[in-house]
Amino acid sequence: MEIQKKLLLVDDDPNLILLVKDYLEFRGYDVKTAGNGYEALEAMEDFQPDLIICDVMMPEMDGYSFVERIRENSDTSWIPVMFLSAKGQSSDRVRGLTTGADVYMVKPFEPEELVAQVESSLKHTERLLQMQGGMLQPTLTLDREVELTPTETRVIQLVAKGMSNREIAATLSVSQRTVESHVSNMLSKTGLHNRTELARWAMEGSIGKR
Repeated sequence: MEIQKKLLLVDDDPNLILLVKDYLEFRGYDVKTAGNGYEALEAMEDFQPDLIICDVMMPEMDGYSFVERIRENSDTSWIPVMFLSAKGQSSDRVRGLTTGADVYMVKPFEPEELVAQVESSLKHTERLLQMQGGMLQPTLTLDREVELTPTETRVIQLVAKGMSNREIAATLSVSQRTVESHVSNMLSKTGLHNRTELARWAMEGSIGKR
């Protein structure tokens, strides 16, 4: 019998929580909910989800801060994160992905699309974990030549160490927005999809001489 996958749904809209939770539970998922980032971190003390679905704009702790916190923790850094947001500008998507989300969906969305994204993210993560368990850590191979500036190289080295954008900004004495801009530029240059893949690419020694 297939093990029921655990999902953590984080949103401050009780109506959306109710609708999405019911829909996902109907599809066979075990769903726990939280109203903001702080509540989600508390929930994760007793509940380790296989995937997190998270709103961006929330009181107390927003989605960006929440994702940075779980990416800093080696016990939770592997969990795929899907952002749900009413903010659909390109800059919003870029910030979401550079912060550490794996998928960025704009509200309103079709429930079937949400389920498809959940299933796709879970399958992708399962493949990676199986490969790691079998000592077959996948290597990220780029389809292009990439030249990074000295600052970009420094940023990606710090990303690979597990540092958040905020910590990198403090280390380099620049603004967090500047760090986000560098990460965004590197995603464009490499063709990689998110901050997590950039970190893997850096750790595999693909960024050239230090």
